[in-house]
Parts: sequence; structure tokens; C-alpha cells
Amino acid sequence: MIDMTSNPAGVLGFKVAGVAAGLKADGALDFTLIVSETPCTVAGVFTTNQVKAAPVLVDMEKVAANPTGMRAVAVNTKCANACTGQLGIENAHKMAQLTADKLGVPAETVLVMSTGVIGTQLPMDKIARGIDLAADALGNDWFSAAQGIMTTDTRPKAVHFAFPINGKEVHLSGIAKGAGMIAPNMATMLSVIVTDAAISQPDLDAVLKRINEGTFNSIAVDGDTSTNDTVLVLANGASGATVDNPAALEQFEIMLGAACELLAREIVRDGEGATKFIQITVSGTSTKGDARKIANTIATSPLVKTAFYGADANWGRILAAAGRAGVTLDAGKLSLSIAPLKGGDAVQLIAHGEPTGYSEAAATAIMQGAEIRVDLDCGLTSGNAVKVWTCDLSHDYVSINGHYRS
Repeated sequence: MIDMTSNPAGVLGFKVAGVAAGLKADGALDFTLIVSETPCTVAGVFTTNQVKAAPVLVDMEKVAANPTGMRAVAVNTKCANACTGQLGIENAHKMAQLTADKLGVPAETVLVMSTGVIGTQLPMDKIARGIDLAADALGNDWFSAAQGIMTTDTRPKAVHFAFPINGKEVHLSGIAKGAGMIAPNMATMLSVIVTDAAISQPDLDAVLKRINEGTFNSIAVDGDTSTNDTVLVLANGASGATVDNPAALEQFEIMLGAACELLAREIVRDGEGATKFIQITVSGTSTKGDARKIANTIATSPLVKTAFYGADANWGRILAAAGRAGVTLDAGKLSLSIAPLKGGDAVQLIAHGEPTGYSEAAATAIMQGAEIRVDLDCGLTSGNAVKVWTCDLSHDYVSINGHYRS
């Protein structure tokens, strides 16, 4: 993660701004604009929810139609522009058109993202104000850009890397938002990542899809998949470095993957009401898909999550969740252990499907920690490990979501 007290060196050819357009009553930053001086190659992944917000539908069409010519991304908070009918679609297009007019670029080169309350129409007067303010403030303030997309987030989420590709320095910066309505099939999360490397659209698309599976598709706060989930990656080639051979592609994928993982993990750490960060690894299943199903079921189980909140090493809830994941298991082969995430002795709770006679005090001590590792070996094979990240479920989660619109 970048030092949020200062801004990174930036990505060549990109400018950003986060401003207060008046969407939030408290005057907080609520609108962000990201602009490239030249056309970008773009790749995107979008929500799997069948109820898709207007900006998602619009962006899916634009990315497919213009994958090498994008110039800007405009993001508003407070209103998701979801379940808003034809007017919502028209407003998403109008948001892009107003941005394009201000920047002097074609509307088909502008993508839009929205986050906030479902079922309300975009206040276009405030959107227009945000576009004007952000366009006039464009610079290198990634901190403000990250703040401008926050909803129930308690802190901005941003990352910056510099790394070599074919002997030239490449920069990569990204921002993300998300704290609730987070499920393994993406989440109420938005992320925009930009780089000054040059990469073909097919390669960028394939890399993002591979990375997304093990990062943004591997996090859970509450098990709800949003209407607006979007991850966009834009590459403008301004560094002069081209990802044009297997070694360069591997390096690029490693760095983009690291950025996505950092952002994804920060979303979980900032989960609504969360007090604990939990890494769950499931292995030993017949297939990797089986391991993912089990890990996701454990990660979204309210009983498992409340046990973590109460520092209760209630392993029965974990095994019960694994058993209802819809995959074939042999209960007599299950092994389960917990440990502090960043080092420390593990406690094996279950071996061959039965309790080990472990120290309850030692298990409780681990559960009282802020970061916990859970390892479930299903014992059917020697591999197929899948890792997901989740958090506990506290009283504050109910309070935050019980009053979300008020």
C-alpha cells in the first residue's frame, strides 16, 4: 500500500482528482475522475449479479465496443444508479457525455461507475458539478481520488508500484472502494487500476480475469453480491515499455496481481463493523472448484463469523459449513488448524475428523487476535489449495446496515 500521507510519483500520462460535488450531505469527497492523455487499452470484470446497475451495463458495452480507445473513468458515490430503468441508462450515458464534453474527447471513450443506494436516480445537476470541479482539479492526488469513491469505507484504499519491463520503468496505480455487500463473486466494490505500460487488449483481458479469481473474487464480508461491482484496468503505454514477450507478461501479471491482492485484502480489513481479518485456506479436495466452494461457504457463514467475533474456537461451525458446501467430502479425513496470520504456533483442532485434545486456552488466544489463519485439509488429495479472505460479523455491521439510508 502507498503511504497515504503523500502521493505516489504517479503513472505517466494519467491525471486524477477527487472532489466534493454535493452528493454527500457532510461535504465529503464524493466524485472522482481519472483521465489519460492518450487512448488506453482497457479490460474489465463486472458483477455476476443478474440485477446489474446502469453503469455496469453501459460499461460492458463500451469495453466490448472500444477496447483500445478509452480516455477516462468518472465515478460518483451516494447513488448506485441501479434498478433505475431506462432513465438510469440515459443518465449513465449523460454522465459519460458531460465528462467527454468537458475533456474534449468522444463519449464512447468515457466509462462511468456509481456506488451507493439502489433505486435512486442520479442527481444530474450534482453529477455535472462534480465533473466540472474534477476536470478543473486534475493532477496527481491519488489520495483524494481514493477518498472520492468511498461509501461506508472508513479509509481510502490505494496502491502504487514501479517496476521494470524490458529495461524501462513502468508505473501502476490503483484505487478501490468497498466495505460491505462483499461476496466471493466480487462485491459492492469498485476498482480502477492504471498503468503506463503498453499491452495488447487480449493479454490484458486474460491477465485480469486470471488475477480476479484469486483476489477480488476471493473476498467476503457478508455474502451479498452487489449490482455495481466493477474492476477496470487501463494501460496507455506512455512509459514506452511494451509487454510483448512471455517474461514481460509474467512480470506484469505478478505486479498487477500484487496490486489487486493488496486492494482486495484492504477491502476485507475495512469490512463494515469488522474487528478481525481472517484468511481461510482449503486444500485436499477432489478439485480446486470444490475447495473454492468450501472456502466461500465458510467465509460467508454467519455462525462462523460470529464465532470469530466472540473469539470462540467453535470448530464445529467450520466443519458444518464445509459439509453443506455442496461438494463430496469424507468427514473422517478432515483436519483443521488455526494460527496467528503473521506467524506463531498453530493449534490443530481436528485430525481425521475428530478433536485432537488441543488446549482450549491456546485456541482462544489465537481467536482473540486481530488476524487469524484457518487451514482446512479435506484429505482427499495432496493439493488443490484455495485461499479466501473474510472478516468477523459484529454488532456494528447490523447498526451500519440497519441505518444505511438514514
